[in-house]
Amino acid sequence: MQQEQLILRERPNGLPDDNTFEYKNIDIPEPGQDEMLVKTLYLSVDPYMRGRMSDAPSYSAPFEVGQPLNGAVVSQVIRSNDNNFSKDDLVTGNLDFQEYNVIKASDVRKVQTEGLKASNALSVLGMPALTAYFGMMHIGEPKKGETVVVSGAAGAVGQVAGQLAKRVGARVVGIVGSEKKAKYITETLGYDAAVEYKKGNVSEQLKETCPNGIDVYYENVGGEISEAVWPLLNVFARIPVCGAISSYNLKEGEEDIGLRVQRFLINAY
Repeated sequence: MQQEQLILRERPNGLPDDNTFEYKNIDIPEPGQDEMLVKTLYLSVDPYMRGRMSDAPSYSAPFEVGQPLNGAVVSQVIRSNDNNFSKDDLVTGNLDFQEYNVIKASDVRKVQTEGLKASNALSVLGMPALTAYFGMMHIGEPKKGETVVVSGAAGAVGQVAGQLAKRVGARVVGIVGSEKKAKYITETLGYDAAVEYKKGNVSEQLKETCPNGIDVYYENVGGEISEAVWPLLNVFARIPVCGAISSYNLKEGEEDIGLRVQRFLINAY
Protein backbone atom coordinates (compact mmCIF):
# COMPACT_ATOMS: atom_id res chain seq x y z
CA MET A 1 0.00 0.00 0.00
CA GLN A 2 1.04 3.57 -0.62
CA GLN A 3 0.56 6.89 1.14
CA GLU A 4 1.01 10.58 0.36
CA GLN A 5 3.66 12.79 1.92
CA LEU A 6 4.14 16.54 1.58
CA ILE A 7 7.67 17.47 0.51
CA LEU A 8 9.54 20.73 0.06
CA ARG A 9 10.10 20.93 -3.69
CA GLU A 10 12.15 24.14 -3.66
CA ARG A 11 13.07 26.97 -1.30
CA PRO A 12 10.75 29.96 -1.85
CA ASN A 13 12.02 33.49 -2.38
CA GLY A 14 9.13 35.51 -1.07
CA LEU A 15 5.63 34.10 -0.77
CA PRO A 16 5.49 30.29 -1.23
CA ASP A 17 3.50 29.18 -4.28
CA ASP A 18 2.46 25.99 -6.02
CA ASN A 19 6.09 25.26 -6.94
CA THR A 20 7.19 25.27 -3.30
CA PHE A 21 5.49 22.03 -2.31
CA GLU A 22 4.72 18.69 -3.88
CA TYR A 23 2.81 15.57 -2.91
CA LYS A 24 4.71 12.34 -3.33
CA ASN A 25 3.44 8.76 -3.19
CA ILE A 26 5.56 6.37 -1.15
CA ASP A 27 5.11 2.91 0.31
CA ILE A 28 3.74 2.52 3.83
CA PRO A 29 6.64 1.02 5.80
CA GLU A 30 6.42 -1.93 8.19
CA PRO A 31 7.41 -1.37 11.84
CA GLY A 32 10.43 -3.31 13.06
CA GLN A 33 11.36 -4.46 16.53
CA ASP A 34 10.42 -1.90 19.21
CA GLU A 35 8.80 0.28 16.55
CA MET A 36 5.24 1.43 15.86
CA LEU A 37 3.19 2.28 12.79
CA VAL A 38 1.12 5.40 13.49
CA LYS A 39 -1.54 7.18 11.45
CA THR A 40 -1.58 10.97 11.27
CA LEU A 41 -4.72 12.57 12.71
CA TYR A 42 -3.72 16.23 13.16
CA LEU A 43 -0.86 18.39 11.86
CA SER A 44 0.22 21.70 13.38
CA VAL A 45 1.16 24.26 10.72
CA ASP A 46 3.03 26.96 12.68
CA PRO A 47 4.52 30.31 11.57
CA TYR A 48 8.09 29.28 12.47
CA MET A 49 7.91 26.67 9.70
CA ARG A 50 8.24 29.43 7.09
CA GLY A 51 11.76 30.08 8.40
CA ARG A 52 12.59 26.39 8.05
CA MET A 53 11.90 26.62 4.32
CA SER A 54 15.01 28.78 4.14
CA ASP A 55 18.53 27.45 4.73
CA ALA A 56 19.52 30.48 6.80
CA PRO A 57 20.98 29.75 10.27
CA SER A 58 18.25 29.42 12.87
CA TYR A 59 17.33 27.79 16.16
CA SER A 60 15.47 25.09 14.19
CA ALA A 61 17.01 22.96 11.45
CA PRO A 62 15.84 23.86 7.93
CA PHE A 63 13.69 21.53 5.88
CA GLU A 64 15.63 19.61 3.24
CA VAL A 65 14.66 20.09 -0.39
CA GLY A 66 13.10 16.89 -1.72
CA GLN A 67 12.29 15.64 1.77
CA PRO A 68 8.99 15.78 3.70
CA LEU A 69 8.06 18.68 5.91
CA ASN A 70 7.87 17.78 9.57
CA GLY A 71 6.42 19.30 12.70
CA ALA A 72 4.09 18.66 15.60
CA VAL A 73 1.67 15.81 14.85
CA VAL A 74 -0.98 13.85 16.74
CA SER A 75 -1.15 10.25 15.57
CA GLN A 76 -2.99 7.03 16.37
CA VAL A 77 -1.07 3.80 16.90
CA ILE A 78 -2.05 1.29 14.20
CA ARG A 79 0.43 -1.45 14.99
CA SER A 80 2.86 -1.63 17.90
CA ASN A 81 5.95 -3.74 18.50
CA ASP A 82 6.68 -1.81 21.69
CA ASN A 83 5.32 -3.08 25.00
CA ASN A 84 4.72 0.46 26.26
CA PHE A 85 2.22 1.31 23.52
CA SER A 86 -0.95 -0.42 22.36
CA LYS A 87 -3.12 -0.25 19.27
CA ASP A 88 -5.29 2.90 19.20
CA ASP A 89 -3.10 4.82 21.66
CA LEU A 90 -2.82 8.50 20.75
CA VAL A 91 0.69 9.97 20.60
CA THR A 92 2.28 13.30 19.71
CA GLY A 93 5.73 14.30 18.52
CA ASN A 94 7.64 15.98 15.69
CA LEU A 95 6.98 13.68 12.75
CA ASP A 96 7.03 13.80 8.96
CA PHE A 97 3.99 15.26 7.23
CA GLN A 98 2.63 12.09 5.70
CA GLU A 99 -0.28 9.76 6.30
CA TYR A 100 1.70 7.13 8.21
CA ASN A 101 4.99 7.11 10.10
CA VAL A 102 7.11 4.36 11.60
CA ILE A 103 8.52 5.59 14.89
CA LYS A 104 10.20 4.57 18.10
CA ALA A 105 8.81 5.20 21.57
CA SER A 106 11.46 7.88 22.12
CA ASP A 107 10.03 9.90 19.20
CA VAL A 108 6.67 10.56 20.87
CA ARG A 109 4.73 10.80 24.10
CA LYS A 110 1.21 9.65 24.86
CA VAL A 111 -1.49 12.26 24.47
CA GLN A 112 -3.09 13.13 27.80
CA THR A 113 -5.86 15.65 27.26
CA GLU A 114 -8.07 14.68 30.21
CA GLY A 115 -11.13 14.18 28.04
CA LEU A 116 -10.50 17.16 25.74
CA LYS A 117 -10.08 16.82 21.99
CA ALA A 118 -6.80 15.22 20.93
CA SER A 119 -6.06 18.25 18.74
CA ASN A 120 -5.62 20.31 21.92
CA ALA A 121 -2.26 18.58 22.32
CA LEU A 122 -1.10 20.85 19.49
CA SER A 123 -2.66 24.06 20.82
CA VAL A 124 -3.66 24.92 24.40
CA LEU A 125 -1.87 21.82 25.71
CA GLY A 126 1.03 22.07 23.29
CA MET A 127 3.87 24.24 22.05
CA PRO A 128 1.85 27.41 21.28
CA ALA A 129 0.52 27.60 24.83
CA LEU A 130 3.96 26.96 26.34
CA THR A 131 5.34 29.72 24.12
CA ALA A 132 2.63 32.07 25.37
CA TYR A 133 3.21 31.10 28.99
CA PHE A 134 6.97 31.57 29.14
CA GLY A 135 6.92 34.70 27.00
CA MET A 136 4.17 36.41 28.93
CA MET A 137 4.81 35.23 32.47
CA HIS A 138 8.64 35.00 32.53
CA ILE A 139 9.52 37.93 30.25
CA GLY A 140 6.44 40.14 30.18
CA GLU A 141 5.67 39.66 33.88
CA PRO A 142 2.33 41.49 33.73
CA LYS A 143 1.02 43.03 36.94
CA LYS A 144 -2.43 43.93 38.18
CA GLY A 145 -3.59 47.23 36.70
CA GLU A 146 -1.00 47.34 33.92
CA THR A 147 -1.87 47.60 30.24
CA VAL A 148 -0.86 44.65 28.08
CA VAL A 149 -1.06 44.64 24.27
CA VAL A 150 -0.89 41.41 22.28
CA SER A 151 -0.47 41.41 18.50
CA GLY A 152 -1.75 38.42 16.58
CA ALA A 153 -4.18 38.19 19.49
CA ALA A 154 -6.53 35.65 17.91
CA GLY A 155 -3.74 33.25 16.96
CA ALA A 156 -2.78 30.08 18.79
CA VAL A 157 -0.13 31.87 20.87
CA GLY A 158 -1.79 35.27 21.19
CA GLN A 159 -5.10 34.07 22.54
CA VAL A 160 -3.38 32.19 25.39
CA ALA A 161 -0.96 35.05 26.11
CA GLY A 162 -3.83 37.48 26.54
CA GLN A 163 -5.79 35.22 28.87
CA LEU A 164 -2.72 34.70 31.04
CA ALA A 165 -2.34 38.47 31.43
CA LYS A 166 -6.03 38.77 32.33
CA ARG A 167 -5.60 36.20 35.10
CA VAL A 168 -3.18 38.44 36.96
CA GLY A 169 -5.50 41.43 36.66
CA ALA A 170 -3.96 43.33 33.76
CA ARG A 171 -5.97 45.30 31.23
CA VAL A 172 -5.47 43.49 27.92
CA VAL A 173 -5.82 44.88 24.40
CA GLY A 174 -5.54 42.61 21.37
CA ILE A 175 -4.55 43.55 17.83
CA VAL A 176 -6.41 41.52 15.19
CA GLY A 177 -7.30 41.64 11.50
CA SER A 178 -11.08 41.46 11.41
CA GLU A 179 -14.29 42.35 13.21
CA LYS A 180 -14.99 38.63 13.72
CA LYS A 181 -11.68 38.16 15.49
CA ALA A 182 -12.24 41.31 17.53
CA LYS A 183 -15.53 39.92 18.80
CA TYR A 184 -13.90 36.57 19.52
CA ILE A 185 -11.12 37.94 21.70
CA THR A 186 -13.38 40.35 23.60
CA GLU A 187 -16.56 38.29 23.96
CA THR A 188 -15.05 34.80 24.28
CA LEU A 189 -11.49 35.24 25.54
CA GLY A 190 -12.14 38.19 27.84
CA TYR A 191 -9.87 40.80 26.25
CA ASP A 192 -10.79 44.31 27.37
CA ALA A 193 -10.52 45.87 23.91
CA ALA A 194 -9.53 45.10 20.34
CA VAL A 195 -7.68 47.01 17.63
CA GLU A 196 -8.50 46.04 14.03
CA TYR A 197 -5.44 46.91 11.98
CA LYS A 198 -7.23 46.49 8.63
CA LYS A 199 -9.39 49.46 9.52
CA GLY A 200 -6.24 51.59 9.38
CA ASN A 201 -4.99 54.25 11.79
CA VAL A 202 -3.58 51.69 14.19
CA SER A 203 -1.75 54.40 16.11
CA GLU A 204 -4.98 56.27 16.82
CA GLN A 205 -6.81 53.09 17.77
CA LEU A 206 -4.03 52.20 20.20
CA LYS A 207 -4.08 55.68 21.74
CA GLU A 208 -7.82 55.32 22.34
CA THR A 209 -7.60 51.81 23.81
CA CYS A 210 -4.38 52.42 25.78
CA PRO A 211 -4.81 55.92 27.31
CA ASN A 212 -2.26 55.13 30.04
CA GLY A 213 0.37 53.77 27.68
CA ILE A 214 1.58 50.18 27.30
CA ASP A 215 3.43 48.25 29.99
CA VAL A 216 3.79 44.89 28.22
CA TYR A 217 3.78 44.32 24.47
CA TYR A 218 3.66 40.68 23.40
CA GLU A 219 5.11 40.88 19.88
CA ASN A 220 3.99 38.43 17.22
CA VAL A 221 3.87 40.36 13.95
CA GLY A 222 6.45 43.14 13.54
CA GLY A 223 5.98 45.60 10.67
CA GLU A 224 3.74 48.65 10.93
CA ILE A 225 2.16 47.25 14.10
CA SER A 226 5.49 47.50 15.93
CA GLU A 227 5.87 51.04 14.67
CA ALA A 228 2.49 52.00 16.08
CA VAL A 229 3.13 50.40 19.47
CA TRP A 230 6.62 51.81 20.05
CA PRO A 231 5.66 55.46 20.90
CA LEU A 232 3.15 54.28 23.54
CA LEU A 233 5.55 52.10 25.55
CA ASN A 234 5.89 53.23 29.15
CA VAL A 235 9.18 53.49 31.00
CA PHE A 236 10.31 49.97 32.02
CA ALA A 237 7.90 48.34 29.58
CA ARG A 238 8.62 44.70 28.76
CA ILE A 239 8.51 43.31 25.22
CA PRO A 240 8.47 39.52 24.75
CA VAL A 241 9.45 39.14 21.08
CA CYS A 242 7.80 35.93 19.94
CA GLY A 243 7.68 36.49 16.18
CA ALA A 244 7.47 38.85 13.22
CA ILE A 245 5.08 37.19 10.80
CA SER A 246 4.76 40.33 8.66
CA SER A 247 8.33 39.77 7.44
CA TYR A 248 8.44 36.01 6.96
CA ASN A 249 7.68 36.17 3.24
CA LEU A 250 9.95 39.06 2.32
CA LYS A 251 12.12 38.47 -0.71
CA GLU A 252 15.86 38.20 -0.39
CA GLY A 253 17.39 41.63 0.23
CA GLU A 254 14.16 43.20 1.51
CA GLU A 255 13.92 44.39 5.11
CA ASP A 256 10.87 45.05 7.19
CA ILE A 257 10.98 48.24 9.25
CA GLY A 258 9.33 46.35 12.08
CA LEU A 259 12.39 44.13 12.35
CA ARG A 260 14.56 47.22 12.85
CA VAL A 261 12.15 48.34 15.57
CA GLN A 262 12.36 44.89 17.17
CA ARG A 263 16.14 44.97 17.22
CA PHE A 264 16.05 48.43 18.79
CA LEU A 265 13.60 47.24 21.44
CA ILE A 266 15.75 44.23 22.28
CA ASN A 267 18.86 46.39 22.63
CA ALA A 268 17.11 49.15 24.55
CA TYR A 269 15.37 46.95 27.07
